[in-house]
Amino acid sequence: MSETASTTSAPIPQDRQRPAVPPVGTTRGPLTHVPLSRAALPAHDPMLPPWEGSWEAAAAPGDGGHGNGGHGDGEVGDEAGGVRLHVRRTPGCADETAVYVHGLGGSSTNWTDLAAQLAPHAEGIALDLPGFGFSQPPAGFRYSLDAHADVVARYLEWLGRPVHLVGNSMGGAVSLLVAARRPELVRTLTLVSPAMPDRRPDPRRLSDPRMALAMLPVIGTPARRRLARLTPEERALQTIRLVYADADRFPRHRLTEQAEEFAARSTYAWAGAALARSTLEIFRSWFTPGAGSLWSAAPRVRVPTLVVWGTEDRVISVRRARPTALAIPSARLLVLPRTGHVAQMERPVTVARAVLGMWEHVADGRW
Repeated sequence: MSETASTTSAPIPQDRQRPAVPPVGTTRGPLTHVPLSRAALPAHDPMLPPWEGSWEAAAAPGDGGHGNGGHGDGEVGDEAGGVRLHVRRTPGCADETAVYVHGLGGSSTNWTDLAAQLAPHAEGIALDLPGFGFSQPPAGFRYSLDAHADVVARYLEWLGRPVHLVGNSMGGAVSLLVAARRPELVRTLTLVSPAMPDRRPDPRRLSDPRMALAMLPVIGTPARRRLARLTPEERALQTIRLVYADADRFPRHRLTEQAEEFAARSTYAWAGAALARSTLEIFRSWFTPGAGSLWSAAPRVRVPTLVVWGTEDRVISVRRARPTALAIPSARLLVLPRTGHVAQMERPVTVARAVLGMWEHVADGRW
């Protein structure tokens, strides 16, 4: 059973830069009436540690997938020129599979809570994109949204079955591209604050405003030195303060986990370049006109879609929420008050009920 949540209690600022309308001939229900499942969910356990990680293969271009359910030994990636991804699997219902794609600077640990909530209804697979978490990028990897989307699509091919695709921030933009280009791989799509074009020149969007100075000549050198002196815990706390509406809600032990991961990543020669180049490629995509833009890709997404946004999102403005949902023909929009950029971490139970509500309504033909 499910109930319907209307997000009218969380006003959505109107985006005046890009009005969006449903494609001609499309019938759309109430945009902000999102069904919330009443199914029993596990008790939320904020002490839950990250799921165990392993390495799995993404098929090389042209392999066409292997249909082995993703339980291979990684040899595809080694022998066929594919990519080996570090993934975290959440044991769950084998009838359905949810694949989770993190945002810029994030990793597979960003999905610990949401994957646990949905485990009775779907097996969960959280990916570390190339250059993030513990996934080493292949030689010559371009770090563009297109390149990341290609890797995710190849991994889904290797799984050999359509999945419920869930993406946050950069991972949301990547997931949108996968669904637009390879709909046969995706059953439903959930986008949590996807990185749609948002060109505001606001230093508050950075975890540390000095990052803007670090890219400049002359004054960038001392800025980079000061940033390099930050401890892993300081870096983790800066990130949480940026993406949470209320950083005090972030469990202390999770901050320690984040710091340990930051420390481990600092030993990888490719980690800094992956973050910098992926950031640059996101900005580049925001200025791409015509058919190559995310706004052009959104109307090509034909799978059932749930868009989730927090009213206090400092990274990608909630003003992008309504145009994004309107641009996708089968999308509905859930806007959460007192929530930042990572609703799946800050409000995992509510997001789980909304995601599961979509799955239930899609199964019943009522989405």
